[in-house]
Amino acid sequence: MRPSRLVPVLVAVLAVGVTPAAANLRSHGQFLKLNANQSSNWFGYNIGTLERGSTLFNSITGDWTVPTATQHTANTAESSSDWIGIGGGCVDSGCAVGSQTLIQAGTEQDVDQSGKASYGSWWEIIPGPSIDTGNPVSPGDHMHSAISEIVPDSDVWTITLRDVTKGWTFTQTVPYPSDHLTAEWIEETPLLIGTNAGFAALPNLTNPAFSGATVNGVNANLQTPEEMQLIDGNGNVIGAPSAPNSTHDGFSACTWASSC
Repeated sequence: MRPSRLVPVLVAVLAVGVTPAAANLRSHGQFLKLNANQSSNWFGYNIGTLERGSTLFNSITGDWTVPTATQHTANTAESSSDWIGIGGGCVDSGCAVGSQTLIQAGTEQDVDQSGKASYGSWWEIIPGPSIDTGNPVSPGDHMHSAISEIVPDSDVWTITLRDVTKGWTFTQTVPYPSDHLTAEWIEETPLLIGTNAGFAALPNLTNPAFSGATVNGVNANLQTPEEMQLIDGNGNVIGAPSAPNSTHDGFSACTWASSC
């Protein structure tokens, strides 16, 4: 594993003139594992270099549909995100080893205390907060994202997020010392920054239907043992991915359900 150089990376990001939006007081990459294949804030699919035969990950792609968010618990603000990323997950199949870096991009689907929904798009490199792309998204939009090193092992990455429905494309190139150890396609409850609230409450969400998953330019070949479930404080499964689709490059994601 490479030595961490995360502080210089944050300086480099600010140097290119990117400023976190005031509303982005959240982090999307703080994975908290409770058991193998279970988490208190992520669900979806995670693949690791030890589990995959020592393959390092230099690129990832994925598509999804922006889900519609509705309030699950009355008078409660709730937040969610859908994203792809490299790093931050389980390196081995038993999840005994975790990746310490994460570069990612995705969409946000939130409801405020009154139940009003809002949507956005963002990118992030841990340990920084998410940064708004400045582009709008709406429920039902077809999203495509790609994250790749300009040259393998260069630690310079191009992040692309495209709203196929609306026709805009966001691209950002950043230096980032990834450990290249995991790749993932995730729906989550983000960490709320600057409060004592911890991870956000989960809203009701329609199925984002992830598809087109690749790593290193080839089909990700997702397998059922690589799925991650979301559980609540009592150990109940409240978010579950389906089995991989027939081409093993996608899956469904169901909130407030023990299976999908």
